Amino acid sequence: MVNSVAVLSDIHGVLPALEAVLAEPDVTAADLIVLTGDIAAGPQPVEVLDVLAGLGDQVCWVGGNCERELVEARAGKPASIEVSNWAAGQLRDDQVARLAALPATATFEIDGLGPTLFCHATPRDDEEVVLVDSRMSRWAEVFAGLPAEVSTVVCGHTHKAAPHRLRRGRGVRPGGGGVHLPGRRRLGRRVPALPAQRRRRAGRLRPARRPLTRPASTR
Repeated sequence: MVNSVAVLSDIHGVLPALEAVLAEPDVTAADLIVLTGDIAAGPQPVEVLDVLAGLGDQVCWVGGNCERELVEARAGKPASIEVSNWAAGQLRDDQVARLAALPATATFEIDGLGPTLFCHATPRDDEEVVLVDSRMSRWAEVFAGLPAEVSTVVCGHTHKAAPHRLRRGRGVRPGGGGVHLPGRRRLGRRVPALPAQRRRRAGRLRPARRPLTRPASTR
């Protein structure tokens, strides 16, 4: 039984943001840190992987589409995003081997939540997009193949943080470069944005509560 979990999603090789999040007291004290994919495809892939590897057994690694693309790019199949091709060229052989071996999902028994599954995009696909306002039938389709005992799913990929209660249980999307702390009385608590993030957000117009149209892939 795990009492608390810090979930880091879509780090994308950004070392300063990773170091800031890892310095948060709640993250330091977490029983387990789960990485829900897209870890290294970015400006500092080697350094990010080394920092995370140095945390040892406190970290559970789950692969995302970027891990798959980095491994493929290293094997000679270029990614569609140039930063992934560049990052793949920076990695050491042992780092590529680690990424190639990452599981698509991981499940833990968490105090207060029960069996909780962690993945990148959805449990069945590392690029599938499902949003908080997607139809309930769409969510049901995505989770149809899960074991009946799984009560919570935690996923990333969309870079948007949102808890979502489903008929069957609940879903949590940590978003990108962020962290959530699932556990008793902690579901949905978010570590405050870094100062640079606050400055960027301050200059943005507040978006509408719902988009006027939804991408076809979320319907």
